[in-house]
Amino acid sequence: MKFKHVLVLITCSFVLSGCSSSEEETDGDAGEPTTQHDAGDTAEQVEPVSLRVATFNGSLYRQESGQLIEELSDPDSEQPGQIAEIIQIKRPDVVLVNELDYDEENEAARLFNENFLAVPQGEQEAIDYPYYYAFPSNTGIPSGHDLDANGVVGTEEGTEDYAQDAFGYGRFPGQYAFGVYSKYHLDIDAVRSFQHFLWKDMPDHRMPEDFYDDGAIEVFRLSSKNHVDLPIDVGDHRLHLLASHPTPPAFDGPEQRNVRRNQDEIRLWHDYIRPDDAGYLYDDEGREGGLDENSYFVIAGDLNSDPNDSDEFGAIADLLDDPRTSDPKPSSEGGQHSGETRGGRNDDHTGEHKYDTSQWSPAVGNMRVDYAIPSSNMSVEDSQVFWPAPDEPHADLVTATDHRLVWVDITLGDD
Repeated sequence: MKFKHVLVLITCSFVLSGCSSSEEETDGDAGEPTTQHDAGDTAEQVEPVSLRVATFNGSLYRQESGQLIEELSDPDSEQPGQIAEIIQIKRPDVVLVNELDYDEENEAARLFNENFLAVPQGEQEAIDYPYYYAFPSNTGIPSGHDLDANGVVGTEEGTEDYAQDAFGYGRFPGQYAFGVYSKYHLDIDAVRSFQHFLWKDMPDHRMPEDFYDDGAIEVFRLSSKNHVDLPIDVGDHRLHLLASHPTPPAFDGPEQRNVRRNQDEIRLWHDYIRPDDAGYLYDDEGREGGLDENSYFVIAGDLNSDPNDSDEFGAIADLLDDPRTSDPKPSSEGGQHSGETRGGRNDDHTGEHKYDTSQWSPAVGNMRVDYAIPSSNMSVEDSQVFWPAPDEPHADLVTATDHRLVWVDITLGDD
């Protein structure tokens, strides 16, 4: 896969972006070629750099193609303004936004940046993200097969049959995708994307037996949206943002097709960060293997799995417990309060409510499903969930989405 590159002139310097009114296409990256600086690849001493990395499922998806662009064209749109205000409150240096509808021109990503993030929301200061990019997604891309085994192959965009039979659930191509906003340079030339990796090619995969026909198995992509290794140049260091949004482990039958897919989507990153286990992986450009063992990384996204209350095969627990990762266990007062007062399934959950990052119906309960998991070769200074208790400032903002922003403060090169 080749990503479209666009140069945008801002304050007399070129930066990579999605698109702009004054743009010219180029075959190269913005500015001079970037040299990769993974930890341990040079004997020179470089200065440590601290930054805040966040993940946020902002529910910036809509039911029809182009609808989000239309809404984001109006700077007074309420829900995008609330999402932007939360980001402005916590002010991450890098933020992954899940459920941001994708379009090839990155128009929705640009509009959210220019009309909302770069404009003061409420009493907050605007935040400047000169680098941003939204990534293609398997959602809404027709598979041509009956993936939900209901006897119908959905072909009409916008229908439930179409969404169920797409490679990732979506009523149109790009629904529920994701994008990244950053104060640091995004090296799009060096991106590794695993959008087309086939589920059957994962050793010991958990694909349900005797559910999909042979034709479906041959084309079924593992990633329900995308798995992206995005290198970010942070001072003289390189940070790999490993971004994804696995399918919810629900909405299936006794075959557990979504439960199993969710767990293998999480496992992809777990194998990717361990070179000895990543030999089977191939990206969309045909490059094989995983991440260098000395690299700095943060695994970020709505992973749709709670280590205590929805981790059917232990995939997220294994990832959090791996020696290559650190689990900062971000928490909040609001999560604790919500879990204690809403009742329903919350009363049966075994995980501590202060770690929850989502608030779903009482029939499902609140769970920890959103993560910013740093590699263990970095220092972790702090990590929290933005979920104010009802008597705390900004508590009214959390109703803008059923997820909460999760952030981690890390230092690269302090080892």
